[in-house]
Amino acid sequence: MRVITVFIAILSGLLVLAGYYLQSYFPVLNGVQNQLLNAAITLAGVTVLVGIANLMSAHSGKVRRGEKGGIYSALLVVSLLVTFVLGLVLRPGHAVMQAIAESVIIPVEAALMGILTVSLLYAAIRLLRRRADVTSFAFLLTAVLILFGSATLPLVGNIPLLGDFARWWSQVWALGGMRGILIGVALGAFLTGLRVLFGADRPYGGN
Repeated sequence: MRVITVFIAILSGLLVLAGYYLQSYFPVLNGVQNQLLNAAITLAGVTVLVGIANLMSAHSGKVRRGEKGGIYSALLVVSLLVTFVLGLVLRPGHAVMQAIAESVIIPVEAALMGILTVSLLYAAIRLLRRRADVTSFAFLLTAVLILFGSATLPLVGNIPLLGDFARWWSQVWALGGMRGILIGVALGAFLTGLRVLFGADRPYGGN
């Protein structure tokens, strides 16, 4: 059975790669590639639905058993059902769905980003107290400069020089670091794909 799963995985990967690089020579590979990609997308969608069903089951069980925090589980279940039904009936492009996104989802995401910023600043202070070195100080200084350079301060407003420095820092240094991280993630995904393609890693059928 493991031999069959390894053979199917390697063959599927080779066909998709061949569809990218050899479709001008073998047009039939383009259709095979599309079929395999559509099958993968369908399986990914089904996996998401299974995860949502599991989430609903777990939180519904917490509500039925009256566990601590059940009110939050009930709120999650009701919100998920209402959003799901409205999405099926009205479609995502409807004005009601857009209003829900603009009045609920976007403010919640903004609040979470604010909490994350304060948490990172607090973590930087604790890190500096435990390990006072150059990297800890640079992390704290960067967090403070970006925070005060991006926000509008009461009774002060925007600080011109600090705001310009924060924008320069975020657009040059931070963006460069982000690109480096993305390149590293891409290389890691590429190497993982090669290991799966050649059968070195077998997440589909054991070690």
